[in-house]
Amino acid sequence: MKSFASDTITSNQEISYNQSLVSAGGVYELGFFQLRNSRHSYLGIWYKISPSTIVWVANKDTPLKNSSGVLKFYEDGNLVLFNGTNNIIWSTNISWQANNPTTQLLDSGNLVVTDQDGVFLWQSFDYMGDTFLPGMKYGIDLVTGLNRYLTSSKDNDPSPGMYTNILDPRGYAQILLRKGSEVVFRSGPWNGLHFSGMPSLKQNSIYTYKFVYTEQEIYYKYELTNSSFYSRMILDDDGFLQHYTWSNLNQNWNLYFTAQMDNCDKFSLCGPFGSCNINNSPICECLPGFRPKFLEDWISGGWSTGCVRNTEFECGKDDGFLKVKGIKLPDTRKSWYNTTIGLKECESICRSNCSCTAYSNIDIRDGSGCLLWFGDLIDIRQYSDYGQDFYIRLSQTDLGTFSLNAAKLKVENYTHLTIKIKVYYADSEKPKHVLPIVLPMVVVVIVLLGIALAWWLYKEGKSLELIDDTLTSSCIISEVLRTVQENPEDRPNMAIVGLLLGSDQEMPDPNEPGFFTERKFLDTDSSSSKPESYSLNNMTITLLSAR
Repeated sequence: MKSFASDTITSNQEISYNQSLVSAGGVYELGFFQLRNSRHSYLGIWYKISPSTIVWVANKDTPLKNSSGVLKFYEDGNLVLFNGTNNIIWSTNISWQANNPTTQLLDSGNLVVTDQDGVFLWQSFDYMGDTFLPGMKYGIDLVTGLNRYLTSSKDNDPSPGMYTNILDPRGYAQILLRKGSEVVFRSGPWNGLHFSGMPSLKQNSIYTYKFVYTEQEIYYKYELTNSSFYSRMILDDDGFLQHYTWSNLNQNWNLYFTAQMDNCDKFSLCGPFGSCNINNSPICECLPGFRPKFLEDWISGGWSTGCVRNTEFECGKDDGFLKVKGIKLPDTRKSWYNTTIGLKECESICRSNCSCTAYSNIDIRDGSGCLLWFGDLIDIRQYSDYGQDFYIRLSQTDLGTFSLNAAKLKVENYTHLTIKIKVYYADSEKPKHVLPIVLPMVVVVIVLLGIALAWWLYKEGKSLELIDDTLTSSCIISEVLRTVQENPEDRPNMAIVGLLLGSDQEMPDPNEPGFFTERKFLDTDSSSSKPESYSLNNMTITLLSAR
């Protein structure tokens, strides 16, 4: 392919199929190309160092059927692509007459059309395909309505695919990735450092970035720190938003990060008032103060119906706010915001509006701004790092439950304890089942106090005082007085168990039960061994059953 001597063509020049433009620094090239296994031709821009990496296509919807295309200025000043029969198949569609226009390919990869005074009349950066380049404004011009967004391409075909990634200005702006009309991923709102749902976006040595939010425009933009670096973000045909950097050493593209990290990035996976934590199993749980709407579906993994409140309340009389830490903020399309007020005033505004379900600040750097949500809270996930705090409206009953447990237990997971019951068959050393049971801490405390009382009565020779008076005459006293040993070494084997169950033989005196949060194992081979502490969260049941 023969290139022009410069990066520019004027109103009386043209580019034919075997010619191209190269930017001044030799970074990008514009010309005609064909994809593998295809006879169709396209006008596009690619990296000079990587000709197969196409970053922009003019006629992606209307390919040339042969190699007879010509790019030149039309009489009205528009840059136009003609096919072999002199029909227009693509145009810049400038709406006014341009005087002595020129087109230039810049080292940024931007193809621009200017008039004789150097004023930009059109630029390819305003019409993205599947590639987001450094220097592009990714977002919306609120004055003209122009929205610059990504559209995936089809496999081996630059025509539009199924996915779009577009800034949505409703409520507090965020970026939505859609498959057709269905939202499949959400960036979350900008929090001053990064998008709430993209913690992988961090300060680095390759590029700087910023988010601009004014009355005239909203956009995200990144710039390379060194002109020798090459970087691009693409929306691939499978709907993944990925950022690549070029390796001069290996002469290939390296994946820098992917916006969607895991299953918790699937939009609204856990439904309204649900929260996703990739470190949990199952990964979905209800927000504090909420329970699954349909428990059976929830247990089987049908989380999309989400959660409902534990306790309804009368607005303004028996409600308040609970702080939830380290999350991806909910969908903001039905939100209200104010960047000039602080958190206290934000709470006051939310409290005075019975439709407000939660609030948060906007900028985590200084705690400024106010963001309010109305209606369901959707697409929340929990982060171990880089998450944001928000405040959810709950009944005083639920708030009191959380406050009481927090004060008494002083632990982070303060409302419930998970007990794992291991079920064994008599002839097996390995558990047949492990059954996790979640119990409120109040129940656990009552059970432990009951065990402590039973042990004290046993030591005092008063075990029968545990039996309800109405049951004394109908029970077998010898069976009632049998005990459970916590230490496995103290338990009888199954042969002895069978003997004991079928007779009135007395059992040996039991050892002290482990009704506190430790149990002690002593190494009988060493007089210097030290006791070890274990969490009392396991129970063992041995089943005698025919198989």
